[in-house]
Amino acid sequence: MRTYNLAIIHGDGIGPEVNEQALKALHAAAERFDFGLETTKYPLGAQNYLDTGVLVDAETLERIRRHDAILFGAMGDPRVSPGILERGLILRMRREFHQQVNLRPVRLYPGVPTPIRDLSPGRCDFVVVRENTEGLYVGEGSTVHKGTKNAVALQESVNTLPAIADVVDYSFRLAQQRRRKLTLCHKKNILVHAGELWQTVVDEYSAKYPDVEVDYIHVDAMCQHMPMSPERFDVIVTDNLFGDIISDLGATIQGGLGVAASANLNLDGQAPSMFEPVHGSAPDIAGRGWANPAAAVLSAALCLAALGQGEAALSLERAVASILAELPELAGPGMGASTEELGDQIAERIAQGHDGNDTSHGRSIMTAMASV
Repeated sequence: MRTYNLAIIHGDGIGPEVNEQALKALHAAAERFDFGLETTKYPLGAQNYLDTGVLVDAETLERIRRHDAILFGAMGDPRVSPGILERGLILRMRREFHQQVNLRPVRLYPGVPTPIRDLSPGRCDFVVVRENTEGLYVGEGSTVHKGTKNAVALQESVNTLPAIADVVDYSFRLAQQRRRKLTLCHKKNILVHAGELWQTVVDEYSAKYPDVEVDYIHVDAMCQHMPMSPERFDVIVTDNLFGDIISDLGATIQGGLGVAASANLNLDGQAPSMFEPVHGSAPDIAGRGWANPAAAVLSAALCLAALGQGEAALSLERAVASILAELPELAGPGMGASTEELGDQIAERIAQGHDGNDTSHGRSIMTAMASV
């Protein structure tokens, strides 16, 4: 029996509440599908930073590196200035653990309202694959004459062929396991140097994967096509900044951040991948039982998929989908059940095999990831 060792970082606000429900779902799947699960919790986040003045030390990072995967709750606290936790911990782990890919599924679940009128579940089931370590997010730049009327700020975007190639190759392999369609999203008519490099790499890998159809869309046009005709997309590959923007648009399309999951994938097996719900820490409702654990459980499903447990991952997704279809409201006191009660219901459906049917359009991202 294979045993997986997970690092657990609950983080701040509602992070511990939703992450605990994700763990319930994982343990239920482990028992049903006959694999082992060991967990180690790391008290990283705002409170630890306020108590110690340290976000994370090198020794802790090395201990986390030895795990098979990281399950992350949420991060953010009004007592800590914006950017400190995000850059000092989340972005640092993405770089330290060489998590080249940020993966964000965008699909509709029956019963979950979408702001896009007449958009049925079968019309929307795609994946955004975002380069996760470069672009404008490298933080390189400078400011001169700061605080004067002549201030000048320079912010550099760094794009390297090896990083792009890793992400593009993964995207093609993922598309092969789904509907065999890949779309490059960029702005190459304006960002000519970076755009040309991305297009060159996609063209090169397209020759290696002749069974995958390839097209290109400017990022501004993508913001129109995603809500109006999402069925045209299967796997969208893009750079760090554009991926950050369009994946949040995707979350809005699918019903909000409360049902949006994400994966930060290490592709070479030398460090763990990290899985986290897209939503924030919501400190205003922490401890009230009003947080929907759906996105956290779906992120745990992506974790299982990345570990090769495709059927177990699919059972988590199906259980969540069946619960979402029954909720009168997606979050808050009107959910009809507390965070913990929803976690219990999801785990029970996984354990008993009463987790509904696969409603994905084409092959589920869960089983597709497990096959890449």
